[in-house]
Amino acid sequence: MNPYEVLKRPILTEKSNYQADALNRYTFEVDRRANKLQVRDAVERIFKVKVLEVNMIHVRGKKRRFGRIIGRTSDWKKAVVTLAPGESIKLFEAHLRLRNGSELN
Repeated sequence: MNPYEVLKRPILTEKSNYQADALNRYTFEVDRRANKLQVRDAVERIFKVKVLEVNMIHVRGKKRRFGRIIGRTSDWKKAVVTLAPGESIKLFEAHLRLRNGSELN
C-alpha cells in the first residue's frame, strides 16, 4: 500500500495537541486496512522522522439523524504514533503555534 494511501489526515483535537506537545505523540486517521508496520513506514517515509511506537484504535461510527431518517457515520481507524526524542512533525508544530497565537503578531 502506498504511504500516502495509509495516512488519510491528521487528527487535531485538544487531546492530540497536548500529546504532540508534551508526549511527542501524533495522531492520524489511517486506512482501515492498514496495520502498525504500514503506518510506521508511512510516517517515517513521508515526514522523515524516527518512529518508536504505533498504537492503533478502531473507532466506531456514531448514529446520526437526518430528519426522520436515522443513519450512521462510517467506522474508521486511528493511529497514535510516538516519535523518538528530539523528533517532531512540522505540520503539527505550525498548527500548535497558530492555536497559541504566537504567529499572529
